[in-house]
Amino acid sequence: MPSLYTEIEINAPRRKVWRVLFHKEMWVYWNTFLYDCSPKQGFEEGQDVLLSLRRVPGDDETEFQPRITLLHPNVCLKWVSSIPGFVIEQVFELQDIGRDRTKYIHQENFSGVLTRVFLPFIRQDEQQGIRRMARELKQYVERL
Repeated sequence: MPSLYTEIEINAPRRKVWRVLFHKEMWVYWNTFLYDCSPKQGFEEGQDVLLSLRRVPGDDETEFQPRITLLHPNVCLKWVSSIPGFVIEQVFELQDIGRDRTKYIHQENFSGVLTRVFLPFIRQDEQQGIRRMARELKQYVERL
């Protein structure tokens, strides 16, 4: 299964990182990759949520509606979005790596018969987007 992966160490406790990541209404202050299109709806396991992303700054946003498949507070958020033939699972994971230090992991897993069609067109920009989001999360949380 093709995937993209990034990780970054953040000098803050896991709970603090989770609070910023999980409360999507805060994304407007730091996140230039993912955007909240339904600010009144929080993340709840089993529910769909309307989001958008901008792989490259200045590009148009792409709306998508993932279903939250796992919500383990302070540890992991996972969702799946799909169009016929193309499925993307995004995983956001937080790990304690020391006193007031957290490893943030963002992984995207791709599947479906159209993966070979779509992935070559988005792979590089998508990888840059998830790396940018990790850096922005780190910078924002460490300034709080």
